[in-house]
Amino acid sequence: MTDAPAAASAAKSVGKASKKRAMLDPQRPSWATLMMFLLPAISLLIVFRLAPIAISIGGSFTSQSLLGETTFHGLGNYNTLFSDEGFWNSVRVTLLFNIIINPLQIFVAFIMALLVFAPGRFLTFFRVSFFLPMTMSTALVAVMWNLLFDPNLGLVNSILAQTPLGRQGFFFDEDQALGAMIWISTWKGAGYYMIFLLAGLFRISEELYEAAHVDGASPWQQLRLITLPQMKRTFLFVFVADTTVNLLFFAPVYIITRGGPNGTTDTLMYRAYESSFTFVDWGRALSLSCILLALVVLVAAAQMLFFKPGEGE
Repeated sequence: MTDAPAAASAAKSVGKASKKRAMLDPQRPSWATLMMFLLPAISLLIVFRLAPIAISIGGSFTSQSLLGETTFHGLGNYNTLFSDEGFWNSVRVTLLFNIIINPLQIFVAFIMALLVFAPGRFLTFFRVSFFLPMTMSTALVAVMWNLLFDPNLGLVNSILAQTPLGRQGFFFDEDQALGAMIWISTWKGAGYYMIFLLAGLFRISEELYEAAHVDGASPWQQLRLITLPQMKRTFLFVFVADTTVNLLFFAPVYIITRGGPNGTTDTLMYRAYESSFTFVDWGRALSLSCILLALVVLVAAAQMLFFKPGEGE
């Protein structure tokens, strides 16, 4: 019987020898080589991501005088925000916008992905029509739909005028302005998320569908029992990415409504812009930015916990 201390010593010697061979392996890159390749990416991450976040957090605790003098203000900016009804209206508008648009946008994108994924004679038409909006700039889309929804000269209202619905206010109506924003954002962004969902559909093994077909599963059962469970990781990524983009929704609000009518499209991102470039209150603007950042992190973390894939998924 082998002596236990001798066996342990032999195992330790083998481990050291293996480690030494790995270090001397010419195919294994050294730490210096690894850092040489990683350093540019890490530097860019620090300069363009981490440093601005740190500056924003620090700046949110300061205030500036009319002469440009910066003084420490503590939690004064946050106290002012939390006592401002306009701020809470922006929070409500931003959350309502996201509660509606995120599931709607992803549902539309998934239907589009299914139409593109399924073979058919209109496949090319679907691909072009679904992908085309995402190639257009956000500013161009905002201007285009603003013209189409114009109450007097817009094409949409010219058509509605011939129906019992009559002309609609759209961006000029307090009850319709946020819905119109949701429409143009979905029209513009659904095609982008369709690409990721389509990639998720392609990674599902055909053998699963073949086995389900042999067992007599209907298309609905295949969708519910195979497609949706296998797409969980893809949906997680798309939900987090979609939420992050929509929480920072800004350009159409700035171009079309400027937060109106009567604050119904006054999102947090637009309020932060207005605080900095209209009222030149940098401390308030940075405080709003920090609140937005915290909101994005919290919502993304909650989504990742809710959609966390199980083992083997």
